[in-house]
Amino acid sequence: MTLTNSEPWIEYRARVDLLEQSEQDKNVIDAKSRIITHPQIQALTSGILKWEDQIVRNHKNAELPLHQLSFIADIGLSISEPIVNEITRMIMEHYDENNVFQVKMNIPKHFGGTGEDCWGWMLCDAPIIFYSLIKFGVPIHSLKNGLNHLVTYIRNNGWPCTVSPEMGKFRGPGKKDDPCPYATLQMLKLLSQVEEYKNSNECHIGAETLLNLWKSSMEAHPYMFYMGTDFRKIKAPTIWYDIVSITDVLSQFTWLKNDIRLHEMINIIESKADENGCYTPESEYKACKGWDFGQKKTPSKWLTFIILRVLKRIRTK
Repeated sequence: MTLTNSEPWIEYRARVDLLEQSEQDKNVIDAKSRIITHPQIQALTSGILKWEDQIVRNHKNAELPLHQLSFIADIGLSISEPIVNEITRMIMEHYDENNVFQVKMNIPKHFGGTGEDCWGWMLCDAPIIFYSLIKFGVPIHSLKNGLNHLVTYIRNNGWPCTVSPEMGKFRGPGKKDDPCPYATLQMLKLLSQVEEYKNSNECHIGAETLLNLWKSSMEAHPYMFYMGTDFRKIKAPTIWYDIVSITDVLSQFTWLKNDIRLHEMINIIESKADENGCYTPESEYKACKGWDFGQKKTPSKWLTFIILRVLKRIRTK
């Protein structure tokens, strides 16, 4: 398997993140230029343009424009592309008094909501928007107020299940004092992109929360987020609470390089490589059919790339 002989987004990310080639390298420029015109990427951007039509009811839904947004941010698209600039402007039109960006949701009355479509946010979706905008190249100063507001919800055991007032009295299926593992993961993913927060106390608390949950994975399942068999199946894209998603985030914090708990997870992932050092998805999102990670029969170049990048981060001195 040759990652540089792949779909343009895989080639681009492999050249930059694994081979450390310059953005000015002609091969890098060529690969990046071919991303935006690829039919699969054009289908994604068209889907994201329906941002105001999406109703977020289940954050695990890979079809959500919310997750499509983070994927095109991860592969390297930026506001220099007219379509991404348009998407960015549309998303940034919806924010609350604390400058936190919103999505349209509908929380049933029996879960504490209004039962009506309304714009609001949860701590498991707002960080995804901020993360994507930063990756697109939106100036950080224009995002700081809302970003800082999300950070303030940190507790001594991570970030809790938190929602905006529009969501009523909704709270996930867990104890009030428990952390929300998914919200904590998404906040860490966001803050990994913000230099002033990358070594912050908040990130240390959040990382300890996830790593301690791993250490006690047989007993602790806050908000019904388990680290069992399904969690340990390797899959892509990194939109949910699973072993690849967590190691992809935590491997970005240099102070965790020697953490034995993180290495335990990485060792499990690495043990799943085939004889060529490639990785085949063990689980897939039905919405991702047609992508190389949307099946469980053959190695996926995108999943292999993600895992190789995690290994590179951990092993680079």
